[in-house]
Amino acid sequence: MHTIYLDHNSTTPVLPVVAEAIRHSESVAYGNPSSAHGVGRVARRAVDDARERIAALLGAHPDEVTFTSGATEANNLAILGLLPAQGAAIGSHLEHPCVVEPLRHLAAHGTRVEWWPVDSRGVIMPAPISPGVKLVCVMLANHETGAIQPVRKVAETLPAGTALHCDAAQALGKITVNFRSLGVTTLTASAHKFGGPKGVGILITKRGVKLAPQMFGGHQQRGRRPGTEPVPLTVGMAVALEQTVANLAANRAKLEALRARFWERLAETASPIVLNGPEIGAMDVVPTTLNVSFPGCRADLLLMALDLAGVACSTGSACSSGSLLPSPVLRAMCVPENVLQSALRFSFCPGTDFADIDEAARRIGIATHQLRESGKME
Repeated sequence: MHTIYLDHNSTTPVLPVVAEAIRHSESVAYGNPSSAHGVGRVARRAVDDARERIAALLGAHPDEVTFTSGATEANNLAILGLLPAQGAAIGSHLEHPCVVEPLRHLAAHGTRVEWWPVDSRGVIMPAPISPGVKLVCVMLANHETGAIQPVRKVAETLPAGTALHCDAAQALGKITVNFRSLGVTTLTASAHKFGGPKGVGILITKRGVKLAPQMFGGHQQRGRRPGTEPVPLTVGMAVALEQTVANLAANRAKLEALRARFWERLAETASPIVLNGPEIGAMDVVPTTLNVSFPGCRADLLLMALDLAGVACSTGSACSSGSLLPSPVLRAMCVPENVLQSALRFSFCPGTDFADIDEAARRIGIATHQLRESGKME
C-alpha cells in the first residue's frame, strides 16, 4: 500500500530541477560569499544572482531581499525589528504561530497587542486603527483553510507611520504575489512550501524602512541578518520560485479541480462532512488547501487511523499540530465544538494525482465509518 501525501502545506518535496541546481551550486560555488578571493567571489555572484531573480519575480528590489533560515525567523525579524519600544501592534488568531508567538512575547513584556475578529469563512474583519498602533500583521493566505486575506485593502487604510507585515508563506507559488502592489512594509516566505529546500526563506523589507537587527556578529545582508549565506539553498529557492511562477496558471487550474474532486469524493464516502473556510470554487482561497470536519470522529484518532491507512494529512499547522489540540484558527472562526474537534487539513501540490485523490477519499471513508461505529468521540 503506497502512502498518499496530502500535507503539502507542511512541506513539499524538493523539485528535481531544484535538487540538481543545489548539487551544481555545491560543486562550483562552495566558497564563503564574504571571502575576497576568487572562490568567494563565485559564491557571492551565486547569492546575488539568486537574490536578483527572486526580487524580480516578486516585484521587489534586490537590496530589499534578506535571506533567512525560513519564514519563522523572517517573521520574528520583521515583527521584533519593526515595532518601536512605545508602539502597539495588531494581529489576528488566523496568523501562523510564528507570528502569533512573537506578538504574545511582546504583550508579555508590556506591549499593547490588539486582535482583530474573524468571520465564519476565516477572513479577518479589520477594525479602525487606534492611536499608538505602529505595526499590523496580516497574512496573505491562511495555512489551515487557504483563505486569502485582504492585505491590499488593509494597506490602503493604514495611517502614515504604521507598518504592515505580511506572512506570505502559504501564498508564494500558489497565487500571484507582488510586493510593491500589495503595499506592505515587509513580506516573508519559506522555500520548502513551493518545492524548494528546507532551511532557507526570505524577508523583503521596503526601501527606507529601518529594521532593528535581532542578531549580531557580522556585516552580511546590510547587517539585518548576520552570518554566512547558505549559497546552495539560496540558489535552490530561486529556481523553485521560477518554476512555480512559470506554471502558475496551469497549476491553479489543476489544483482547483483537485480540491473540488476531493470534496465531492469525501461527500460520497465520508458524510457527514463540514467544509471549514471558503467554499468550493471561491476565488479568495488558495486551491492547495481543503479543511474538512468529520462530525462523530475525533481528529486525533482519525489522523492516526489515516496514517495507518497510508494517508498523510494534518490537524493544522506543522508548528503546532504536534500537540493535537483544536485549531486556534477554527476556534477564532467560532465553528461549533463538534466541528472544531473533528477537523483535518488536506493540502495538495500540482503533482498530486487524481487517482490518489479518489483512493484517499476511499480510505478516509473506511476510517470515518469505523470510528463512528466505535463511538470514540468522547
